[in-house]
Formats: sequence, structure tokens, C-alpha cells
Amino acid sequence: MTTTTITPARHRSLGDQTWQDDAVCQSTEYNPVDPDLFFPEPDETDKIAAAKALCGQCPVRRTCLDAALEGGNAHGIRGGMTEEEREPLHEKLANRLDYSRVNDTIAGRDVHLTQAERRAVIYAAFRHGVTEQRLAWLLKVTEEHAQKKYRELRRALRNRNLEQNTETPALQATGERLGRDDFGTAA
Repeated sequence: MTTTTITPARHRSLGDQTWQDDAVCQSTEYNPVDPDLFFPEPDETDKIAAAKALCGQCPVRRTCLDAALEGGNAHGIRGGMTEEEREPLHEKLANRLDYSRVNDTIAGRDVHLTQAERRAVIYAAFRHGVTEQRLAWLLKVTEEHAQKKYRELRRALRNRNLEQNTETPALQATGERLGRDDFGTAA
């Protein structure tokens, strides 16, 4: 029986470019790589295939792709994908919710976060009793802003609890919902 180990992703910290040192596309004395290979014209299919083959061997391909998406780099082959292949990912990036990024942020790492991930950090920090001062530090915001975010979250949680408790006891027991026809006509 084989076992599979899933290791958590290592996300790039804010401003961190050290991952580029491990990239296969970095030209060295023993591995000369033409940088133009990663900026082919659309009809240069051989260059595209060669660049993607190099990216396929790269240990930091995911980080390269994340950096291209987060930085808005639309040109060239990045992370093993062409500009056209990355375009739908650029559009979806704002909705990304990667809990490993949330956990890294709670642990104190400066990670690029989307709005959805920032909301998840606020929720996780609140649930784990993280102070407003620490939340401010994690999100790089003022303490007043962190207090406001906690207030908004407490209000949302309160309202959600109120909505769950307002169903009538008969509906809670049967699990049925009343329809428009169940109310009869006005006299």
C-alpha cells in the first residue's frame, strides 16, 4: 500500500522574488536559456512548445504563475501558460479563496490575498480569538479598521443567527416552506 503525503503550498510573500533563483528559465553557465523563448509570437508554435517543456520541469512553476496573475503580467509564457491560457485565470483571480493562503496569513506570513481571502482571514482570526491589534498587523491596516471589520463580522453573525431562529416552530418540525397559496385571500 502506498501512502501519499500532501504538503502545504509555500506561497510567495509580499515583495519576495527569491523564488526566481530556482526557476529553470534562469540562464546559467551550464544551462544557457534564451529569454526570448518565453516571449514567442502567436504563430511560433515550436517556441511555445519548447518554453512549456521547460516550465514543465520547473520546481517553482506554481509560484511563477501566481506572481504573473497577482502582478497582472499579461505578456509571455509564465507558469507554463501562454497569455491566452492565463486570461481566464486573471478574470477569476479576484474570487480566489485558497485556505492555505488564509492559514499562512494567520500564521504571520505576508501573502498576497484576494478580497475573499481577506474576509476569510478576518473570520478565522475572530473565531480563533486573535486580537484586533494582531489582525491589523496581519492585514496591514489600522487598528481602527480592524475594529470595524470585527464589528461588521459580529453584526453579520448575529443577523445570521437571528434569521435561522425566526422560522416558525411548525416549519422547523416539518421542514416545509410556506408558499404564496398557503396564506389564502384577503377578506
